[in-house]
Amino acid sequence: MAATGAARLANRADDGVSASMETRPVKPFAPLSGVGLLLRWLVLAGAAGALAGCMLTTDIPDPALDVPSAYKEAGRGDTASLPELDWWRSFKSHELTALMEQAQTVNLDIAAAVARIVQADAQARITGAALLPTLNAGDQASRSKSSGVSSSGLTNSGREITNFSSSLSASYELDFWGKNRDAALAAKETATASRFDRDVVALTTLTTVANAYFQVLAAQDRIRTANRNIASAQRILDAIKQRFRAGTGTDLDVAQQESVLANQRAAVPPLRQTLAQNIIALATLVARPPESLRVSGGSLNGIAVPRVTPGLPSELLIQRPDIRRQEASLAAATANIGSARAQFFPSIQLTGQGGYQSAALVSLFSPHAAFFSLAAGLTQPIFDGGAIQGNFDLTKARQDELLQTYRKTVVSAFADVDNALVAIKQTSEKLRLQRVVVAASRRAFELAEQQLKAGTADIVTVLNTQLTLFQAEDSLLQAQLARLQAIVGLYQALGGGWKPNATGPTNAL
Repeated sequence: MAATGAARLANRADDGVSASMETRPVKPFAPLSGVGLLLRWLVLAGAAGALAGCMLTTDIPDPALDVPSAYKEAGRGDTASLPELDWWRSFKSHELTALMEQAQTVNLDIAAAVARIVQADAQARITGAALLPTLNAGDQASRSKSSGVSSSGLTNSGREITNFSSSLSASYELDFWGKNRDAALAAKETATASRFDRDVVALTTLTTVANAYFQVLAAQDRIRTANRNIASAQRILDAIKQRFRAGTGTDLDVAQQESVLANQRAAVPPLRQTLAQNIIALATLVARPPESLRVSGGSLNGIAVPRVTPGLPSELLIQRPDIRRQEASLAAATANIGSARAQFFPSIQLTGQGGYQSAALVSLFSPHAAFFSLAAGLTQPIFDGGAIQGNFDLTKARQDELLQTYRKTVVSAFADVDNALVAIKQTSEKLRLQRVVVAASRRAFELAEQQLKAGTADIVTVLNTQLTLFQAEDSLLQAQLARLQAIVGLYQALGGGWKPNATGPTNAL
């Protein structure tokens, strides 16, 4: 049986706990005093705190999901066509590849996601600092003079006092209940989630680039087809006008064909708008103003159609970055529960200060000028108006929310793959049938045009055949675009490119 996602989270959490429990052997030492005793005392306290932090463990909930053995819409093919890391190269378009590489480098959404990773790492370091003692060094020099008037009213010159001090102070919260350890683990998992969030943003960006580029090609193809149809409609109009001048046609025939020609011309501006808008979208995705981006485009017929197999559903769970992000977020929420639980227990604070103090600078660091103080304090919450309990309930509810979100993400991932497989299958069939429609429509139109020139064609038949051909050709291009977009959708549903020799099933739910 495949391992569960919860077990994967637990292993990661256990790694963090074991790392915090590592200790190094301490060499024997002679009794110390002053600052040396203070430092030694803090080291021992820190080691005790690290061991005590392991007393409470946090149980990560089992997602309790059934992983199917195969996709409902998948074929029986092998896994030889799993997507590669640079999956966009399989379309065999140099311009698309260049746009993809630019987007990975300069896309602003990806750059913002990278900045969030840096923020999360910094926050993890900030949170983890509570596991270590704080040390502060201070040097001070003061000079004071007492009043020259005594209580009996007598006056004197007063007394001037000079004092020099140099000290080192330290404080440490003994993490006996694991509060700081769990908070640090939560911050670490949040940083991990931010890395998968960056992958989600990158995958979305790349699929958007691919779809926009294919929209550009489709718009160019449709404009060329519309221009050919305009030329065909103009030929038919010229032929009808000749019949009209010969007395074998009517004004109605001419008007109907003029309407067909006008409709074909009116279809071009929206296509040019679609072309321009998608080029502008590509410019935004590669962080450039539209004026500085030139897209040559071409034709959908020049794009290779890759064959992609989805692999196993269990493999998907380690490939989809959104699933991995939800795993890390769930682990962070679970660690936060441990931190919130620890707030019910006493807080043990250790403080110490040591240094030198003298009225003469020359004797400041002499042995008799040394001083130190050590203190330990324990604070137990008794009544806080339910704030600690409320925080604990809040973190538990947050964990439950993320657990349900994680489950939904996994189920949605399986549905995305099946939807993409259905789309590829049906759009491929639609494309095959539409090619048959175009071939038949073109033959009918050519025959009608020949009969028109011979003067034996019915004008209604000519009008119908040319409209059928025009619509069939445009539908064919849209079917080509839909199939390419379905393939891009499958790449996105699979989480992008897969690393070679992925061992997903051993780490899946």
